[in-house]
Amino acid sequence: MRNVSGSFWAPVVYLLLGVLSIQASASLAKSLFGVLSPQGVTALRLGFAALILLAVFRPWRRRLPLGALRPVLAYGMALGCMNLSFYMSIARIPLGIAVAIEFTGPLAVAAFTSRSRRELLWVGLAVAGVAPLLPLGAFSADLDPVGVGFGFCAGFFWALYMIFGKKAGMVRGTNSVALGTAVAAMIALPVGLLCEGTALFSPAVLPSGLLVGIFSSALPYGLEMLAMTRLSTQTYGVLTSLEPAMAALSGFVFLGETLTLVQWGALACVMGASLGATLTGRRE
Repeated sequence: MRNVSGSFWAPVVYLLLGVLSIQASASLAKSLFGVLSPQGVTALRLGFAALILLAVFRPWRRRLPLGALRPVLAYGMALGCMNLSFYMSIARIPLGIAVAIEFTGPLAVAAFTSRSRRELLWVGLAVAGVAPLLPLGAFSADLDPVGVGFGFCAGFFWALYMIFGKKAGMVRGTNSVALGTAVAAMIALPVGLLCEGTALFSPAVLPSGLLVGIFSSALPYGLEMLAMTRLSTQTYGVLTSLEPAMAALSGFVFLGETLTLVQWGALACVMGASLGATLTGRRE
């Protein structure tokens, strides 16, 4: 029998589970903003995630070659800045809209790395799905421009996360996610401490911070690293177009956010693009 872990579908499943975990836990993180600042929640998220991933993968057992240091550091810096920007964004604008804006990053990577018209077709369909979710027209009056700006910043760092994450994964495999998350935590923790002080370590928030760390970072980043090294960059980029749909569903279930028929139609386009990328990516 063929080993499932070596097939094309295994990394697809890893990536989709990671997307589901991130978006479901984003609602939990947003609910903590009444107690901690977005910077404080980010620090807890990445701090706990780094501890868990370092304990699981124990990357110190293998010597880090000098040539691997640069992509791991770049990956970790992109990861830390992406998380800080995203939480600063969802503190000001709805979750689904923030994710849609953030998605401009990986969508740009998918567009720039496409090698054929067939691949551009799926990118175009994803664009058609994401466009109605962006802060345009009637939506713009209700959105905080600072939150929108942080959303685009998160998208920029998400694109860098994809690029450097793939390079780091090729050099260090799954160990790179532990090292990268540790670098990201070293960026986020000083910012969180500056904003919260000792309140960051209050027993009232630590359990929730641990859950956010597990389901927002430790679990999905490990799954994404497994997927990143086995999928092409453009297939990974378009598959993550499910992020806005998952975010909208999470917002509806946990935060009571509803969507119009037009927006649901837009999400259908996004999911269609993801399916197309999956089916055609199998031939790569």
